[in-house]
Amino acid sequence: MSTPDLEHPASRPADHEVDLEISGMTCASCANRIERKLNKLEGVSASVNYATEKAHVVAPPEVSVEDLLATVAAAGYSATPPPSPADRRTDGGEGADGPGGHEERADAELGALRLRLLVSLALSLPVVAMAMVPPLQVDGWQWVSLVLATPVVLWGAWPFHRAAVVNLRHGATTMDTLVSVGVTAAYAWSVVALVFGSAGERGMTHGFELGVGRSDGLGNIYLEAATGVTTFLLAGRWFEKRSKRRAGDALRALLELGAKDVTVLRGDVETTVPAASLAVGDVFVVRPGEKVATDGVVERGTSAVDASLLTGEPVPVEVGPGDEVTGATVNAGGRLVVRATRVGADTQLAQMARLVEEAQSGKAEVQRLADRVSAVFVPLVIALSLATLAAWLLLGFPASSAFTAAVAVLIIACPCALGLATPTALLVGTGRGAQLGIVIRGPEMLESTRRVQTVLLDKTGTVTTGRMALVEVVAAPGTPEQLVRRTAAALEAGSEHPIARAVVAGAQQGHASEGPLPRVEGFANREGLGVIGTVAGEAAVIGRLALLEQEGLVVPGPVRAAVETAEASGRTPVVVGWAGEARGVLVVSDTVKPGAARAVAELRALGLDPVLLTGDHERAARAVAAEVGIERVVAGVLPAGKVEEVRRLQEQGVVVAMVGDGVNDAAALARADLGIALGTGTDVAMQAADLTLVSGDLRTAATAVRLARRTLGTIRVNLFWAFAYNVAALPLAALGLLTPMIAGAAMALSSVVVVSNSLRLRAFR
Repeated sequence: MSTPDLEHPASRPADHEVDLEISGMTCASCANRIERKLNKLEGVSASVNYATEKAHVVAPPEVSVEDLLATVAAAGYSATPPPSPADRRTDGGEGADGPGGHEERADAELGALRLRLLVSLALSLPVVAMAMVPPLQVDGWQWVSLVLATPVVLWGAWPFHRAAVVNLRHGATTMDTLVSVGVTAAYAWSVVALVFGSAGERGMTHGFELGVGRSDGLGNIYLEAATGVTTFLLAGRWFEKRSKRRAGDALRALLELGAKDVTVLRGDVETTVPAASLAVGDVFVVRPGEKVATDGVVERGTSAVDASLLTGEPVPVEVGPGDEVTGATVNAGGRLVVRATRVGADTQLAQMARLVEEAQSGKAEVQRLADRVSAVFVPLVIALSLATLAAWLLLGFPASSAFTAAVAVLIIACPCALGLATPTALLVGTGRGAQLGIVIRGPEMLESTRRVQTVLLDKTGTVTTGRMALVEVVAAPGTPEQLVRRTAAALEAGSEHPIARAVVAGAQQGHASEGPLPRVEGFANREGLGVIGTVAGEAAVIGRLALLEQEGLVVPGPVRAAVETAEASGRTPVVVGWAGEARGVLVVSDTVKPGAARAVAELRALGLDPVLLTGDHERAARAVAAEVGIERVVAGVLPAGKVEEVRRLQEQGVVVAMVGDGVNDAAALARADLGIALGTGTDVAMQAADLTLVSGDLRTAATAVRLARRTLGTIRVNLFWAFAYNVAALPLAALGLLTPMIAGAAMALSSVVVVSNSLRLRAFR
């Protein structure tokens, strides 16, 4: 009797992975709740990232995507499966849920939150002003305050009320709960005082008593506390959401690098079609200056392809029939005919997009102190408020006095200072950073700066200029150096190759008085080797040593030695010869940036271990590392290799910073604990990084780390004072030593302390 197939593990369908985009989360505890709900499903392993608003789920085949969506909905949130990077390229960004998908919804949510903040701010300012400035308390001011405060409390604070209700339905409390209860209590008590107490009488002004006492407690209103808390926290929520919205910019910028249209060759007819419509096996044409539409193999033609997108190196790669080319690289030379081998999600560009997305999603979410403590703090405050009410009633105080003391507890506990602690320090820190040429993307990276141990430095464009330059001219014995320079420049003037341009620019620099270059006749390009021509009546050759030997020129020992010396140091030698003999060597190289050595020394002074990480070959990397004072070198790695090196160090417990400027660095920048991009580099690198150095000066990296650490320290001090204020003031409010009015003033004072401490960052040097 045969065993049914389903009893064999090998025959069972494999688990499937799905990424869900989550909407409605307001704090890290929301992410934890969704994660717990998903993980309760049998066989499901889920990880929810609050920072990126995504859930990565591994589920058995019997658990469908619809089951996962329903589970998230049952937790009080909404979820949608995002389109793949390839789908986004194909459909122009439309997801399964309509045009623009998640991105459009995120933009709409951000716009709605901004509108809510601006309206609340406009209405709150006069309410706070009238409550705090006695000359403004004209007849009927309290009723004007009620009219202005009502939309703020009911509509402006609606996100907090809604979150509080959702959390309550699931037996949980967060800071949203405390905000909602405190704002509602302050508003409700004010309405009661206006309608049933003396607060609504004509000519009423705010009294200023320290204690609750045995008064009826209905002579004051607390609308400024309700509106102030709402507006302050909406500002913090908007700033946080705007920062998170930018998390997907790197991916969008990366996907924009691909070619939009392609010239397909069918027979002898060329037809222009959208690049997204290419299929494996299609043959297409790539003219000089055009992007390669997709990964493929060259069938006809030879050219130099700028592959810096992937390798970061400035020297184009020579390709010919049978060589592979990568989509989004640029054809810098002749016409190529390419057969597509990979399209859509299988291309190297799409794989890089996935690397960036996975690296961003893999970052540990920031567990803000307020959210971690809220699980204990919020229920404690509510219980303390109820206990205060009960105790005062049992001790024989009037109900109005008991309610006044209970409301004072809620108001004094409202986390206004907590809501300001992070965004104000971040606003001042980022503003100061901008003045110093440093862009800080958000609070997510601050924690890492304190713990960073190793900093990986990309070579080309980061430590070096990223541009080829003529660094040395070696003339053969008996040949004037001037003649070597001018002959080489004359021959290379007809070529568009980056090495040729470096030779021409370097040979002419500082020698303009020597007159125009000699005329070249019979110019011809030898693909991948160099060029030949006739200069001043002499047949001349310039390029690789192999080309001169191929053309039958004699290579003297000093010329061969100069070539070997240049290659040993990781530089590119270009040999020029005429009259049957090699006459000199022009050495071309990517040069180290001014100040790079000092930047490395400053990073060491911060306790960081610098490592050079590059796609270039070992010899060139070692030469640059020795020049700037770096001991450890990892060479010959492509984008995936850079990510793997970051991951390898992290698995060893090392906290890693990555500094880069190119598309090929984007995934590693996103994966690192702290990504630092140069503003002179690509948009993709800047979007994937946590910090951007606008000037491109590597020396600013050390300043950026110091500023980030100082900002983090300020946030920590702010949070400490915010909590210390709550802990100290709550017992006073419960004992009736603080009226709600004084509680509101104390709450405002704590906010002033937090803001003032944040403003100290403006003096950072």
